[in-house]
Amino acid sequence: MPQTHPPLILASSSPFRRELLSRLGMEFSSVSPAVDESALVDENAEMLVSRLAESKAKAVAESHPNALIIGSDQVATIEGQILGKPGNHEKAVEQLMQASGKRVSFLTGLCLHHSTTGNTQLWCEPFHVEFRELTRDEIEHYLHLEKPYNCAGSFKSEGLGICLFQRMEGDDPSSLIGLPLIRLVNMLRNEGVDVLGP
Repeated sequence: MPQTHPPLILASSSPFRRELLSRLGMEFSSVSPAVDESALVDENAEMLVSRLAESKAKAVAESHPNALIIGSDQVATIEGQILGKPGNHEKAVEQLMQASGKRVSFLTGLCLHHSTTGNTQLWCEPFHVEFRELTRDEIEHYLHLEKPYNCAGSFKSEGLGICLFQRMEGDDPSSLIGLPLIRLVNMLRNEGVDVLGP
């Protein structure tokens, strides 16, 4: 049956978000948005991820005038301090040592922008992880196996990262990987797109 809604575009180059979105079984394309991800002065984590999710979607909208565009951004926070993607081994060790024995909150901003109508839906999804007490050797071994240097918080929960945790708490486990699918399905439904429809 032919597609009856505008093309779906993921405003991201993240392979993790692409894999998550593919779980919905819908056709989509990915476009990498050119957006400065630096935090603004006095901007808290929730404001940051919400602004960046919307900025990414709207940046892609400029070259895709008839599309439903998904923007998303995520940060991890420990005691209010924002942790970004580590980028290298040394920074990842530092992040995981800091997370050891603590509760880490992940905030994922999600935006669905209709580039024809201008309608924009925006949401920030929280998810919390309690790390068990980790030794330096465990951290080093984990990082050498999984190399999660492009992941906020320095781990992949869909892989061996699950071994670092004591408990998880939140409404949408897919948000921990970087794209809150439960909320996205609701946003798509608001735009007349039923993921489970014929």
